Amino acid sequence: MVRFASEDEELLDAYSHAVTSVVEKVGPAVAGVSLKRGGGSGVLFTPDGYLLTNAHVVGKARQVSVSLPDGSTHEGQVIGSDPATDLAVAQIEGNHFPAADLGQSGTLRVGQLVIAIGNPLGFSFTVSAGVLSAVGRTLRAQDGRLIDGVLQTDVALNPGNSGGPLVDSHGRVVGINTAMIMGAQGISFAVPVDTARWVLAELMHHGRVVRGVLGFAGQTRPIDRRVARHHNLTQKTGVEVMEVVKGKAADVAGFRDGDILVRIDGSAVESVDDVHRHLGASSIGRKLEARLVRGAQLIEVSVVPTE
Repeated sequence: MVRFASEDEELLDAYSHAVTSVVEKVGPAVAGVSLKRGGGSGVLFTPDGYLLTNAHVVGKARQVSVSLPDGSTHEGQVIGSDPATDLAVAQIEGNHFPAADLGQSGTLRVGQLVIAIGNPLGFSFTVSAGVLSAVGRTLRAQDGRLIDGVLQTDVALNPGNSGGPLVDSHGRVVGINTAMIMGAQGISFAVPVDTARWVLAELMHHGRVVRGVLGFAGQTRPIDRRVARHHNLTQKTGVEVMEVVKGKAADVAGFRDGDILVRIDGSAVESVDDVHRHLGASSIGRKLEARLVRGAQLIEVSVVPTE
């Protein structure tokens, strides 16, 4: 197919328009988060000054300095942090702040345009764009636990981008940038906003995330259609058990590597986020019925989450 120069210019203009529109919409809500030992980025998600960032950005600090694109600087109070998902919430005093819209990450498709805004290497308000490279990655948090459902992109990130928003072409936050692989090119990661929504609600209400733990690492994967038909499973995906922690609830219940968790506590499990939603404070010490696909068999077990 031969494309004329004018058509190329129109495509470039469309791409540029998408990126610049996102920056204009979300940019005013992107903040710099500073401590004596360093800092990172964050994004305001309410007009009364609540801000999302990374747990590793705030560390154990109770106060941080927050700078906004309008040149103002504010003292921020750390409401709570959750190292297990590398997320934290802080608040600055005031009202009528610009706030970004939180989107959804569950419907993202590989290849989608995504844009990161942050403060890499001290260069404030820097924009980088790329595509969503993969979904459902697993990343180890600084506390040693695995963060499931992580988004992988080829967006250029550097130290200081941490905690800043990953945004779709409609200007909705779909992730919180959390890590890059030093020495690698075109590989960076973000915590999905669906996870962030649940975590920020817990932090704002309790100051910490109280959750049950099953003790296995998993990833979302398709269920064999023949197996699904045989067992009358209407869902297309479940959570594959990648690693079982010895002595933890899943191990005691009989989970095995390679099992696919399809149901827990009476509800279908289609993604890692579905599992997390069932592991709130009320799940601790309570027997949950679970169903696992093991080969061609459907196994029913009871599992008791611990805190």
